[in-house]
Amino acid sequence: MRGQFHEKSYIETPPPLRHWRGLGSWNLYFLAKFALLWSGSLDFHPLANLTFAAALLVPLPPVWLHRLRHIIAIPVGVALFYYDTWLPPASRLITGAEEISKFSTDYLLELAQRFIDLPMIGTALVLLVAYLFLSQWLRATVFTVAALLYIALPNLPKPIATQTMAHATINTTAPTTTQLAATPPASDKTANTAPLPPTNANLEAHLQAFYKYEKTRKTAFPPITGHASPFDLLILNICSLSWADLEDVNLSNHPLFGKMDIIFDNFNSATSYSAPAGIRLLRASCGQEPHSDLYKPPPPGCFLFDNLRELGFTTSLALNHNGKYGGYLDSLRAQGQLPAPTVKTAQLPRALNAFDGSPVWRDLDVLNAWWQQRQQTSTQRAALFYNTITLHDGNRFITPNGGSKRADYQPRLQALLDDLDTFLAELERSGRPVVVLIVPEHGAALRGDRLQIAGLREIPSPNITHVPVLIKLVGVKTPHQGGPIHISAQSSFLALSEIVSRLRDGKAFSAPDFDWQALVKDLPKTERVSETDSSVVMFYQNSPYIRLGDSGWQEYPH
Repeated sequence: MRGQFHEKSYIETPPPLRHWRGLGSWNLYFLAKFALLWSGSLDFHPLANLTFAAALLVPLPPVWLHRLRHIIAIPVGVALFYYDTWLPPASRLITGAEEISKFSTDYLLELAQRFIDLPMIGTALVLLVAYLFLSQWLRATVFTVAALLYIALPNLPKPIATQTMAHATINTTAPTTTQLAATPPASDKTANTAPLPPTNANLEAHLQAFYKYEKTRKTAFPPITGHASPFDLLILNICSLSWADLEDVNLSNHPLFGKMDIIFDNFNSATSYSAPAGIRLLRASCGQEPHSDLYKPPPPGCFLFDNLRELGFTTSLALNHNGKYGGYLDSLRAQGQLPAPTVKTAQLPRALNAFDGSPVWRDLDVLNAWWQQRQQTSTQRAALFYNTITLHDGNRFITPNGGSKRADYQPRLQALLDDLDTFLAELERSGRPVVVLIVPEHGAALRGDRLQIAGLREIPSPNITHVPVLIKLVGVKTPHQGGPIHISAQSSFLALSEIVSRLRDGKAFSAPDFDWQALVKDLPKTERVSETDSSVVMFYQNSPYIRLGDSGWQEYPH
């Protein structure tokens, strides 16, 4: 009996390395990741996930220690899951928490509903039932680890020695960053025309070359010689309007577009948020800056409205909102050299409730109020910067009983385009020469993608930054015939500054034979590079690539 008891004791107390308890419920965690990765809704960091799985599998003989590991692993697993998503860095959520707290309750509920994906919930339920059913006969950990290795091993970082050799090979054929910066950084090929592969090193070098080249570019605003014809300049800066948004609501053929003189078909707004967009537009006279430089003093001559003031323009600012959210108005004035708004909007009837509950006034009312002020002044030249948030996500219609209801994008855009059309007709009737630039800040992201849901603009995706920029010259003696001139080249704010410079003497309105083609000839081209404080999207060899935070470059998921 003693021998039998000894044998039984040996069987019940195996050595520590035989305590392989498996992943248990963590199998569901990795199964969910595999499903999201397969659908393209998840990024995946192979080394981090392999390390996490290994930490869960290491044998721990004491049961209490095994259970403690699972408890500690819960916050780690949550953090890793967030790290694997395309959501903005946690630091961005922390810094934006104060702004999010200012959203109205209605808007917060609307945002919450967008995160509910019924097909995804159904898929999760199917996976859960399948796991619970099959785990009665199969050891799920074996399949989870096998799948994890199959996905992760081909994507693990190369050894440092291999990377060094690869970079050395690239550097023997590729131009250096300095060489790339000597010319526009569109050269994605070596001297012998062989394409440079989109490695992390090549993409980063291309971006830095772009920055260096952009620092050399500036629009000249030489003094006007001879007689200068008076005219006004209006920049209408629209929040949340892209070509993709126009297509989604079937308004890309609105009559307003047919009345324009110039349309930029491939204009890049370079960002997906309002304040940076406004700053970039107001600094249009210099090349594109990195996002980190937007809140630093720019070189002399970069402020578009400063250049206009040097030419004798009286500058003004108007908004159809109070500008308080996110410190927008203060930021615009400080970084764009603008005066305080002059239109007394508080006297106008409220048209919408903004996403934070503040008032939004009708565009036509605000523009007409400014125009009445303008006509009562004797200044020969006036320049207006107007910003509208009529299309901003979360705005609501006001109901007769004083409440509010959801305001869909399509009727708001229809109303805005109609108001602009009516306002242009009013300018035409006045007989006053006016240059009107309609420049959206960014798109509304009506269509989401695999990186972010509809309405989220943390990542400046191509659909968000590809915006319709329109120019109309009101009161010219030689109107353009045959429809708008379409600028198909890749363009950004420097091209607008160049057009303003070419129009600075006002001869477009007095000359009987104005040359329209000379106005748009050889405009500055700008590569498609867009940024927020946490991401960069850049086109390289006609394909978009993204860099999130300090992580490496990867192709933008289609």
